[in-house]
Amino acid sequence: MTSLSDLDLRQLEAFSAVISSGSVTAAAKVLQRSQPAVSRLIQDLENAIGYPLFVRNGPRIHPTEQALRLHEYVETALISLQQIRRRANEIWKEEKSPLMIAATPSMSSGLLPAALAAIQLNDSVQILSDSAEQTAHAIITGQAEIGISSLPLEHQGVQVHWIGQSRCVLALREDDPLAQQPQVKLTDLSARKLITPYNPYRLRRRYEQVLRKADVQPADVIETNSSVNILACIRAGLGVAILEPVTAYGLPVAGVVLRELDVEIPYYFGVITPQSKPPRPSIYTLIESLKQAANDMLPSFVCLGPEEHARVMQSLHQES
Repeated sequence: MTSLSDLDLRQLEAFSAVISSGSVTAAAKVLQRSQPAVSRLIQDLENAIGYPLFVRNGPRIHPTEQALRLHEYVETALISLQQIRRRANEIWKEEKSPLMIAATPSMSSGLLPAALAAIQLNDSVQILSDSAEQTAHAIITGQAEIGISSLPLEHQGVQVHWIGQSRCVLALREDDPLAQQPQVKLTDLSARKLITPYNPYRLRRRYEQVLRKADVQPADVIETNSSVNILACIRAGLGVAILEPVTAYGLPVAGVVLRELDVEIPYYFGVITPQSKPPRPSIYTLIESLKQAANDMLPSFVCLGPEEHARVMQSLHQES
């Protein structure tokens, strides 16, 4: 088994650079090393882990399947090391650490920019955009100081500040016949191609239950893990989507219009911080700015207190 002493940081950096840049020559330029030196580092890493990372075909190389799988973990490790270097430098210079914000992609792109633009933060900011599960994990572990995500939000070690409620909308291309209606009936989606989130356990599960209850069967489904991809597919005429409102209103796309459905499908999200340490003053400012941004952006926004979390979750379970 490979021990940690067998792995050299320079080897991992060379491996990551070759994967990202596509060639040893380009990686050498990025790392400001000679091409033979980078090739040697890759060979040493392959010897240390016991399997080839690249298929060599003359001057060209291609990553193996194992290399692509390993790259994800190497990138995470290198980013963590960069954070350590940055924090160590900040401590040496007695600088204030950046404000780390964890948010789901819809929140980080649809809501957070508007909230940040409305306030004057003296802190530098880093945004970590990931799944709802990873956003919660970043708060639980203290990696981030504030999180913005869909429900559920009540976890051990997490403080919920407020919960936002809005309603899902139908996103469709502007030349779609249904776009002429101010409100679309759910039954009008029968036999239509539907573009959906890949994750079947959150919002998708809820609106699929609503569709089944109304006996509405889409003609086909395109799945994606990105709300931006959903909007792009709609603009290309590939289908329609029942979309959560933060992405729908926060990321308007030319050629895509939004219409209310005749059935309300509520969407819940909220703001959390770690219980392990009190938020810095700028966090409280951002929490209020996020609330105001949501109120300004979402037509049917309602702000609920953290004590409403249990009731909301119970209502969602009853829908199931």
